[in-house]
Amino acid sequence: MSSSTMLDVFKSTGALLDGHFKLTSGRHSNTYFQCAKVLQYPEHLTAVCSKIAEHFANMGVETVISPAIGGIVVGTEVGRQLGVKTIFAERKDGIMTIRRGFSLESNERVLVIEDVITTGGSVAEVIELIKQSGALLVGVGSVVDRSNGRVKLAHDHFSVLSMEVVSFTPEECPLCKKGFPIDAPGSRANR
Repeated sequence: MSSSTMLDVFKSTGALLDGHFKLTSGRHSNTYFQCAKVLQYPEHLTAVCSKIAEHFANMGVETVISPAIGGIVVGTEVGRQLGVKTIFAERKDGIMTIRRGFSLESNERVLVIEDVITTGGSVAEVIELIKQSGALLVGVGSVVDRSNGRVKLAHDHFSVLSMEVVSFTPEECPLCKKGFPIDAPGSRANR
């Protein structure tokens, strides 16, 4: 699946939104990738995740972990295609943690999967959990990298769609300055 094909899939499923958005990172943008609208279709889920799974297929991945909530669907499908355990990390009292009986073992080979990366904050928190457990980071995979490769979270960082998408701090956002209403469609919308 090429970048232009992937972009067409986002457009055809209504998953590429234009407006004024507060991203999960806290930054603002006029473009929002609503991956869930793409991934609700099994054919797109399978195709997108196969690109990620193919990239990491020969790297000895033992476990896939994703930050909740956006990365869970992608991580589960990548893990299924790789034939490995899939878990997720989630926030408890604002702190990323591994719960629900999930765990990582020392020297376990772990792949982090996310849906959309802007600043990589949630993925960086998951990587810290991997380090704390003594497990080994194999790499990071995502559906969309809004930084066009500027945010590098691992030696092996692969994204199906990588492109430059403008984002602003709230203080510098021209849409805020013009008084446009803001939408926060992400999973941490009330941050």
